[in-house]
Amino acid sequence: MPIALGYLAVSFTLGIAARNAGLTVFQGFLAALLTNASAGGYVGFLLISTGGSYWEMAIVTLIANARYFLMSTALSQKLKADTALYHRMLIGFDVTDELFGISIAQRDWLNPYYFYGAMLVALPAWSLGTAIGVAAGNVLSANIVSALSVALYGMFLAVIIPPAKENSKVGLVVLISFILSFIFSRLSFLSK
Repeated sequence: MPIALGYLAVSFTLGIAARNAGLTVFQGFLAALLTNASAGGYVGFLLISTGGSYWEMAIVTLIANARYFLMSTALSQKLKADTALYHRMLIGFDVTDELFGISIAQRDWLNPYYFYGAMLVALPAWSLGTAIGVAAGNVLSANIVSALSVALYGMFLAVIIPPAKENSKVGLVVLISFILSFIFSRLSFLSK
């Protein structure tokens, strides 16, 4: 339940981004249900709002969600060798940072039904929170919607800052990423 409650709050701000991209409540719900990733969903909504192509959306979403390949690979090592392919595919569909964390922490082999239990609470909360965010974005004033849009950036900072404080190498990578992002956004031939 704690994961589901956290998802409601975070996905609400994602719903604001979906609303700003022009999605309906149902479209926001469906997008969240099928992508189930904050960074990938956010860049997808951003590209929708700027008129990006399907190719751009596919490539950027793939890059934003690349860490899930590593998490899925690590999680596959927690499954017994005889675990059926459909279990592996269902688990692979819903690997998130939080579900990965609680699953990889299991002492013995990961029981697929343990993962499904967490998934059946988390995934609806994620999708519902996004839908509520879209609906609220349609009702709230423009100033409040603008303020709530910033909350997603706050979430990303909350994910980045603690590890950067603990490990100077992570901090250096984050700093270099910020600098490169700034430079590339200012180079006109790269930002078109």
